[in-house]
Amino acid sequence: MSNLRIFAVNRKKISSLHYFNNMCSSKIRASLKRLKLHVLLGRHYSSLPGLIGNDIKSLHSIISPPIAKIRNIGIMAHIDAGKTTTTERILYYSGYTRSLGDVDDGDTVTDFMAQERERGITIQSAAVTFDWKGHRVNLIDTPGHVDFTLEVERCLRVLDGAVAVFDASAGVEVKNIVKVKAQTLTVWRQADKHKVPRICFLNKMDKTGASFNYAVESIREKLKAKPLLLQLPVGEGKAFKGVVDVVGKEKLLWNPNSNDGKDFERKPLLETSDPKLLNETTEARNALIEQVADLDDEFADLVLGEFSENFDLLPAEKLQTAIRRVTLAQTAVPVLCGSALKNKGVQPLLDAVTLYLPSPEERSCEFLQWYKGDLCALAFKVLHDKQRGPLVFMRIYSGMLKPQTAIHNINGNCTERISRLLLPFADQHIEIPLLTAGNIALTVGLKHTATGDTIVSSKSSALAASRRAKREGEKKQKENGEAERLLLAGVEIPEPVFFCTIEPPSMAKQPDLDHALKCLQREDPSLKVKLDPDSGQTILCGMGELHIEIIHDRIKREYGLETYLGPLQVAYREAILNSVHATDTLDRTLGDKRHLVTVELEAKPMETSSLLPIIEYAASVAGDLSQASREAFENGVHSACLQGPLLGSPVQDLAVTLHSLVIHPGTSTTMISACVSRCLQKALKKAEKQILEPLMNLEVTVTRDYLSPVLADLAQRRGNIQEIQSRQDSNVVTGFVPLAEIMGYSTVLRTLTSGSATFSLELSNYQAMNPQDQSTLLSQRSGLS
Repeated sequence: MSNLRIFAVNRKKISSLHYFNNMCSSKIRASLKRLKLHVLLGRHYSSLPGLIGNDIKSLHSIISPPIAKIRNIGIMAHIDAGKTTTTERILYYSGYTRSLGDVDDGDTVTDFMAQERERGITIQSAAVTFDWKGHRVNLIDTPGHVDFTLEVERCLRVLDGAVAVFDASAGVEVKNIVKVKAQTLTVWRQADKHKVPRICFLNKMDKTGASFNYAVESIREKLKAKPLLLQLPVGEGKAFKGVVDVVGKEKLLWNPNSNDGKDFERKPLLETSDPKLLNETTEARNALIEQVADLDDEFADLVLGEFSENFDLLPAEKLQTAIRRVTLAQTAVPVLCGSALKNKGVQPLLDAVTLYLPSPEERSCEFLQWYKGDLCALAFKVLHDKQRGPLVFMRIYSGMLKPQTAIHNINGNCTERISRLLLPFADQHIEIPLLTAGNIALTVGLKHTATGDTIVSSKSSALAASRRAKREGEKKQKENGEAERLLLAGVEIPEPVFFCTIEPPSMAKQPDLDHALKCLQREDPSLKVKLDPDSGQTILCGMGELHIEIIHDRIKREYGLETYLGPLQVAYREAILNSVHATDTLDRTLGDKRHLVTVELEAKPMETSSLLPIIEYAASVAGDLSQASREAFENGVHSACLQGPLLGSPVQDLAVTLHSLVIHPGTSTTMISACVSRCLQKALKKAEKQILEPLMNLEVTVTRDYLSPVLADLAQRRGNIQEIQSRQDSNVVTGFVPLAEIMGYSTVLRTLTSGSATFSLELSNYQAMNPQDQSTLLSQRSGLS
């Protein structure tokens, strides 16, 4: 920044600054006028005030910070824990908004989709950039609803740290932390998978029934984490008025007359004024020091050497450094508390983000050594904008990205050109001249890049990195394929559990619907679209009722199409129960060429669960098959497994062994695949079969008054109750329920409990239906009942 000021004074000497100043003023003001900003609603954002000269910070002040000052973090938690409200407070206190947004009012920065504002939930993950005390923070606000866990997965892949927000109020906290299903656990497991260091923020300390100690114990027991108590609350429930900084032995009290929470005082704890609180804080600090010393050898040596007689003499900076090390090592999680809605505790949370969460250079990435400073980036999300086309969220791991440059997509093996680079501020985007390593930004102009693609500067750069990876692999005698080692790990896309038909208002609108679905699929890889080969209808496959509802709503709002949805169907699967042999011959003459194939194979059930068939070759044929014949056989097997004989659902847990394959010279591979597919379908029809249905992990939090009707209703839904836990005035019912029985459950539960109960669902596994239920389902599908 100091350099920019010097340039500004001497801009006559340096002509390039003239371009930069123009870009920061007239160009962006004009571009902002051109853009359709969907979220203004009377609010003022940084991009506008930064241009007209008031005290709100300009995003351009943090375009290229040192990598050590960058924090890529996510806000994650269960639905309704207060993630979006916490994000709004963070933006307000960092100076990027001039008023406080509220989820209930529908004027938050990060919930910018119309569906999000109406429902008060976060569906897509919005990216926001701001700075705090000299650090640049790229923050992602993620959904908590189970139907949108892919959004969380996508973002955790590129984050360096995360803030896990919990509801500390007793009744609701049971919903959040004790829920074995709860998305809290799901998201926590996702963060473990990607090795993301975390900070815990116990939100809603002002709510009736809030319990700091109980919430901490829940983190310890249910998440199997080691909480480091960096703060203690001053009061709980309606008496909550501030927090105690355990590390610095200071008290932070917010002015009750302040409307925005900016007015608070920090003062040291004294024996004269707060003897009881000082004693509690001293005990907590000593326990914290002992806990950190157990986890960090360097800190243990320091404590035992210089400060073993009196822990009070240990400087706060030494303790903070040690806490940072154990946080980055993921051996413990710092815990803070507050109330985002009441504007208390958010500023210390921001301090903790910069103090304890890692910078990009502190996250180890083995592949970076092969690129030697060249560009290496991951496309982790695609949005579709009507004016600008596809917008690709990108995390840069090494090198630099500039507008009007060509990049190479390793996954797609294609070269594209980036036309513009944007800094994301929810759905407002500020144009920037470059992007350095460690940053997250939006790119415009990439037509073929999809979620999970690895981006490099050129094909030659990828080849050079490939050679280095190969040499390194030879040294270590590894067998990894060099191409796979160059690819950054993409995002695992879960299988959809719901599907329904979708039809346009007329056949003339079918191309428009196809275009809309293509754009939405690129944005959301968990949405699957396929064509029914028999009826020709378009089939929409999604993660849940809400997911399909949102997609339907977006097609209407964003593409102007009044589509019609068929009834929701459950994605069943099929399996066989015994081993069967089958032989088939295909003899066709096309033109003057004869195609003749004879196949003999065996299909048998597998003990382990697998969606893809296991393909084996008998010893008599293994050595004689060409590679083309193998591929044709495997294509035929996979094709036959897409539609089972009972419902036309995919067949899983299947092993197929080829015993004989006789091919007439000149027979095409397409004919081989067709014969294999027909032969396997014949085998599947001969075998004993069963239907597998998706089983959901259900958890209901209900008051004791309504427990009996809820249990009775679950029994009617073929529910299997595992446990009923008592938590103060509520009961937590956990169990398994078939997905087919749970459709529309939210409406029924509201009716049964007068709106007081809450529930959450998560796919557990696929389970065989009992013969009676299977017979009933087949009768319904065939129209006999």
